[in-house]
Amino acid sequence: MIDVLVAGGGPAGLAAAIHAALAGLEAVVVEPRAAPVDKACGEGLMPSGVAALRALGVEATGHELRGIRYVDGTTRAEASFRDNNGLGIRRTTLHSALHQRALDLGVRMLPGKVGEVRQSTDTVTAAGTTARWLIAADGLHSPVRRSLGLELPNRPHGRYGLRRHYRVEPWTDFVEVHWSRHGEAYVTPVGNDLVGVAVLSRSRRGYDDHLAAFPALTASLHGSAATEVRGAGPLRQRVRRRTAGRVLLVGDAAGYLDALTGEGIALALATAGAAIRCLATGRPDKYEHTWARLTRRHRLLTGALLAASRRPGTARLIVPAASRMPPLFSAAVHALQ
Repeated sequence: MIDVLVAGGGPAGLAAAIHAALAGLEAVVVEPRAAPVDKACGEGLMPSGVAALRALGVEATGHELRGIRYVDGTTRAEASFRDNNGLGIRRTTLHSALHQRALDLGVRMLPGKVGEVRQSTDTVTAAGTTARWLIAADGLHSPVRRSLGLELPNRPHGRYGLRRHYRVEPWTDFVEVHWSRHGEAYVTPVGNDLVGVAVLSRSRRGYDDHLAAFPALTASLHGSAATEVRGAGPLRQRVRRRTAGRVLLVGDAAGYLDALTGEGIALALATAGAAIRCLATGRPDKYEHTWARLTRRHRLLTGALLAASRRPGTARLIVPAASRMPPLFSAAVHALQ
């Protein structure tokens, strides 16, 4: 019998499988899609996320990121990362690197869907495979989470994200967050001649309609779209708890607030590692507390920014306030590292 069955072969699931293999546990990943899988993603890794990749033995290439810049018209506020750089990286590049590392460590990949989850006192069975533990890393709209009754009803008017790449030389080594009264646009350099632009909003308008709220940014892109638009949402996913018997939720499946602070991938890697450490040390009961501790700063800061952005008048004050108080903005950026 295997030790860990992982539902979902995205970054969170692959990170969990790699952590398991490094801890001497046998892991199998169940994923219906062939690697690499592209999804809507801001594609910016915080310095903590880069460090987490290196701890996994994963060296991925991309564009170094020096910090975060907020932009609203001619008003700007920026802060550099304190100790190490972040990384702008295509989702497909990251997925390929994690997938290959898992294969190199002997992780088995099982094509298919998890389907029904059955548990006993000592085992969990899904996708025709029995294991000691199941890690649910099956994404924002996790079927495993739903089948176990772990999700709470979502509030109406959730936010949505759309992303497209542009074939243009990056004009900055910062992640730029452009603000408008309708939402935000995130610019992430991911290569020497490629930038990703993700828009977040409560409105379900088309990508180009969203981008029109940022005329200066649109002019910088020269209309050079390089990829199709990919979307995700509603982003907020409320979860009762992160464990159910012998099942632990990690990554987006464990609950999601918003992509506003760009920590999704870093948190996915962190929670995957935490779940496996709890299993490897025989303390799965500690995972809920550990998850809460790892995500606390993200939830507090993202929640505060979301609350401010809900009112157009307040949203327009965010960048001017950050510009007038550089130490406070720097402290917020450093807290996200």
